[in-house]
Amino acid sequence: MSKFSDYIKNSIIELKKVSWPTKKETYNYTLLVIGVSLATAAFLGGLDFIFNLGLEFLIK
Repeated sequence: MSKFSDYIKNSIIELKKVSWPTKKETYNYTLLVIGVSLATAAFLGGLDFIFNLGLEFLIK
């Protein structure tokens, strides 16, 4: 049980050293992740559409 309590104590000490992001930084990073995700989805969707058109052209 001593190892477990040492682990918890050391975890708390390390968490106090963490530089947590501000609310504004968190908001900006969230928007960035959403934007990159949407751009990637649009890009891959466009490639899928183009390849689908090409495949249909080859099949007909």
